[in-house]
Amino acid sequence: MKIFNTLSRKKDIFKARKGKQVNLFVCGPTVYDYSHLGHARNYVVFDSFAKYLKFCGFKVFYLQNITDLDDKIIARAREKQVTPKDLAIAFEKEYLKDMKALGITSVSKYARATDNIKPIISQVERLMDKKFAYKIENDGIYFNIAKFKDYGKLAGRTTLDAEDAVSRIDYSKDKVNRGDFCVWKFSDGEDQPSWPAPFGRGRPGWHIEDTAITEKYFGPQYDMHGGARDLIFPHHQAEIAQMESISGKSPMAKYWMHVGFLTVNGQKMSKSLGNFITLNDFLKRCPVNYLRFFISKNLWSSPIDYSESAMIEVKSAVEKIEEFLRKLKAVKNPKSDKRLDGEIKIFKKKFYAELDEDFNTPKAFAVMFEFIKRGNELLEQNLISKKQAGDIYKFFQEMDKIFGIINFQKVNKAIPAGIKKLAEERELHRKNKEWQKADEARLAIEKQGFTVDDTKDGPVIKSL
Repeated sequence: MKIFNTLSRKKDIFKARKGKQVNLFVCGPTVYDYSHLGHARNYVVFDSFAKYLKFCGFKVFYLQNITDLDDKIIARAREKQVTPKDLAIAFEKEYLKDMKALGITSVSKYARATDNIKPIISQVERLMDKKFAYKIENDGIYFNIAKFKDYGKLAGRTTLDAEDAVSRIDYSKDKVNRGDFCVWKFSDGEDQPSWPAPFGRGRPGWHIEDTAITEKYFGPQYDMHGGARDLIFPHHQAEIAQMESISGKSPMAKYWMHVGFLTVNGQKMSKSLGNFITLNDFLKRCPVNYLRFFISKNLWSSPIDYSESAMIEVKSAVEKIEEFLRKLKAVKNPKSDKRLDGEIKIFKKKFYAELDEDFNTPKAFAVMFEFIKRGNELLEQNLISKKQAGDIYKFFQEMDKIFGIINFQKVNKAIPAGIKKLAEERELHRKNKEWQKADEARLAIEKQGFTVDDTKDGPVIKSL
């Protein structure tokens, strides 16, 4: 398997540091608001990737942090007149609920920042002992980027860009270098969370939370780190500087995956533009497998644009898959053409070969639809046996365990005799050009959770 590695800036052959054990860390949410479609893209990508690693025989420990203390949390808590802790707990619950709704089941451990204060303090102490961090009175402890000679190696730069995710806690007029970042902020006496520490009571900086958590669970070096593109600099670069300064070992993470941005009708998602779509609102009107398909059909590292027209295309594509599976289930033909067995093997090999090449889902899905087209041709000629249909069906089940794009409950939903009779009556009305009666029959069918598609081969009943 090859994967594009932000650190090397090329596709690298993936090889776990220790046999088949893969330690994967992905930056989790700052729990001060509801999850939106941009968050969904990030977590669906890594959920599918982790599941593919498992499919390939790796044992994956997928660790995700939860930032439950941050400037944004404190500011939002003041707005709502609640404590930062209560606000964080409430939105953490919403986040975990959203992850369940998205079908995110690959995460092994969610680790809160506030549950790891001791490891954080330990890292700050070691940075100070090694002279990588310094104290600013009445402010905090800052990392001196001039002391780390490889600062900027991940992003290929040392200065901020417009789309970089930053933390306000890092701003201080007394910093040694403009890019120095805060690892511990002293308590300013206001009503906000703080903890005692040898260097002064306060709270952790944003970047130190992640390295303390990964060191606790993985040690100073591990296999893979993931997150959205806006975290490359300064957040992930700061993580590297901290951990490699403490341990003296490089690289902290061998592979770095950064997911492309999600825009809405060509614009960055924001509340001010009115295009901020929460995951909860989206899933009220669109099935989760449609969203997972929309995300998965695009290359993980490329930007994607959400629009209503894009979702119409997704609906059509998913229905094409599900209709093909219904046809496979209906196959009764006992005769088998051995040549088709070879085609099935080649198809599966091509599909997984594309995933092995930088987890290229667009090309893998193209292979899948090419095979569906071929399969439909063979079905029309009654050239697929029941056993072969079952083998193909099992492949789609296997693939769906990775991507979660098919509603098998809908595929397997039995069509009641009453619905079949209504469909027959509707077809008779259509042949007699009794259009009103045909429409009434269609409405009666839809009220019971089914629909009828008129195809060249006749009407096809589907569950809604």
